[in-house]
Formats: sequence, C-alpha cells, structure tokens
Amino acid sequence: MAEQSEISEVISAAKRMDIEIDEAEAAQWLDAIGVAKEEAGVEFDKRAGVYGHRVTMLDFDPTDLAYFRRVADIVGFDDEEDVDTALALSGSAAQSRVQTYPGDCDYFERINVRAPTREVAELRFAELLRSKALSTMNAPTHRLTEVKFGSYPAEVVVRGQSHGAGTPISWLPADIEAGRISAAHLTGQPVEITWESCAADPGWCKLDWIVADPIRDSIANASNMLDVTWEAPDGSITALDGFVDAYFQEVYLEAESLPVFSKVVSQVSPDALDDYVEALEGEVRKYIKKEPRNYGKAAKRMYNVFRYSGSYVEAAYVRELFDEPTAALYQIHAVIRALDEATGEGSRIDVNEILEQLDDTIVDVVDLLEGAEETEIVRSLLELRDSIATEDPEDRSIHVEGARQRLLNLVNSFFYEKLTGMPTIKSYMESM
Repeated sequence: MAEQSEISEVISAAKRMDIEIDEAEAAQWLDAIGVAKEEAGVEFDKRAGVYGHRVTMLDFDPTDLAYFRRVADIVGFDDEEDVDTALALSGSAAQSRVQTYPGDCDYFERINVRAPTREVAELRFAELLRSKALSTMNAPTHRLTEVKFGSYPAEVVVRGQSHGAGTPISWLPADIEAGRISAAHLTGQPVEITWESCAADPGWCKLDWIVADPIRDSIANASNMLDVTWEAPDGSITALDGFVDAYFQEVYLEAESLPVFSKVVSQVSPDALDDYVEALEGEVRKYIKKEPRNYGKAAKRMYNVFRYSGSYVEAAYVRELFDEPTAALYQIHAVIRALDEATGEGSRIDVNEILEQLDDTIVDVVDLLEGAEETEIVRSLLELRDSIATEDPEDRSIHVEGARQRLLNLVNSFFYEKLTGMPTIKSYMESM
C-alpha cells in the first residue's frame, strides 16, 4: 500500500500548481506501481491479446487498439519462412492511460533473421527493409517520408549538409528507389553510398510515414523503430547493431509473437534497466539544457525515469500533467507537422482529409486558448489552411513554422512551470 504521506505529497503539489487530480486514482496507481515493480516480468492481457512489462501495462488503455492495429498493417513487417517478428506500440501510444493527448504514433519491432551466417542475415535484412519501404512508399492512406539505415563511413556532404562519420544515414524515398545516395567528401571528391553497403553496419534503423486513417478521420506521424537480430543454426542470438534492446517501454500487439519476443529478450543485459534509465537521463539533460529547449519531451522521459527508478511520488505527479488540457497543445504541434508532410510533393493523401483535420485543429485551439494567444495561433492556422488549399509549398512552410513555434512556446511554458512546481523535480532538473 502507498504511504499516506506519499499520496498527500502528490495531491498537495498538484493543488498548489492548479492541476486537477483524482485522489483515489493517484493512490491506486501508487499501490499498483509498487506491486508491478516488485513482481517485474511480463504481463499478458488475454482479452486484448497484448503483452508487455508489468509497469508499462499499468499505463496502457486498449480502447484504441483497433486504430493502432490498422496502422500496424502499414508499418509492421510480415513473418516469413526465415524471419520472425514481434511488433509493439512504443512511447506515448503505449502510455494511453497517461498521455491522453499523444504526439506521434510510435511502434517498435523486433526482427529476428534465421540464417547460416551473419553476412547472409545482414543482406537478408537489407532486402527486407528496402522491400518494406518500397511497398509502403505512397498510397491514399499513407506516405513514407524517411528511412534511417546504415552509418556514414566518413564525413561527407549530402544535399548540401555535412554528416560526420558514424552518424545515421537518412534515406529519402527517391534514394531508396535508386538504391544509392550521391555524396561528396569534404575535399569535393564524389562518393556513392549504396543500400547494400550499409548491410554490414545497419546501425539505428527506423522508418517514418504520414498516415491518414479515414475511419478515425485523422492524420498522424507514424514510425517503426527496429531491433534486428541474427539467429545462427546453433540457436545463438546476435544483435546486428551490437545491442539487444530492453522492453521497458513497449506493448506488443500480437500474442503469436510471444515466443520470438521471449527468445530475443533472453539476451538482454542484466544491467538493461540501469542502462535504460541512464540513457533517458541523457535525453532529459539534452532537452532541458540545449536550445531549442523542449520541456514537454523532457517531461515524457522524466516520467519513465521516475517510474523505473523508484521515484513514484514524482512519477505520479508528472503523470497528472499529461491529462491537463494544455498538454493537448503538444498533440496539435505534432499534427501540424504531419499535415505539412502529408501535403508534400507527389503525396496521394486526399487534400480534403488534410483540410478537415486542420479545421478540427483550429476548433481545438479555440477550445483550449483565449485572448492574444488564441488569436495568433488561429490566424497562423487559417493562413496555413489557405496555403494548403492554393498548393503554395513555400507559403505553407512559413505558416507551419510560425504556428508550431507558437505552440511549442506555450507547451514549454506549461511544462516548465508545472515541473518546477514540485521541489524534488525542480532539484532533479537543476542536477541535470
């Protein structure tokens, strides 16, 4: 049972900062998180057909599963004779009880390639990844925007931008179709990076799309982060990027994937939880120290740090922030980016769907804000609407950036004020 002093501390901080809080629910969550952390392991929800770490499952709401599974049909990989997969929701999508206003639609997928040698597994994965990208490049319901695959072998210039050796390579749709990227060394000497040349060092692998769901009448950014492993004939598992990711932030969508999930995560380091918290703290530090600061992203990562490091009072407080109406501005910020990318050159997503969602976004802003802030952002969104209707990409880019920056300023102010309103969290941020 949660200590009464813990509950009182959360309630006192919330009331002092004018945050609505359900005292009974907060007490219930504090009780449940303690039990989940003690028991650890994986929890299976038979009714919903999903599973994940017990702490993560506390925050998952299955209400939107039908929507997430429709998007999963686009972003997920299929099992094949020599390939096993396990697809999961990640980030705010996996925390739907907490983050009432999620930003993007994030997925995570384990891809286990069974092959006689590592080299065969690497080439097989490269083939799988390119095939997936090509098959989901452009349709009325979605549009591929980028794939991260491989690392630059040396410092090069691509499309006028410098990239350091070892940094991830971003493949645009045209690059993927060509199977190569034209680059230049700093000396000006041309160099060509081929898709196949990245197979031996896939690095951080991620696909990004814009998805339009006609049933839910929404447009969103969707991504799939991949953790790729090679299973040798002797059954040993090797991560192609040198590291098997832990499972502290995922809700897996298919019961049938449990065997491959269990097989792969058995290779997770015993220090995985400590490493996970340390990596998150690095991200918190980045978002609160470096410009442009983003206290909304910092808050999301602090929530995970606190709930996995035993700072349950702080986690319970941060949990309440995501249910505040102002937090919806974080979602609107993401929607504007999605709308901009959905109108890109060659997109087959219906412009009328984009305009309808933009109208809904304007209504949300009117409901949430008032005074000069409302006037400024609504004006920006109306100008953005006109630029989409008239298909003026240069004009649209200006209005997108203006609206997003104003929203980000409001979100930053909200989260900074509320986070620093609890003394222990303020001290934690200062220690960063």
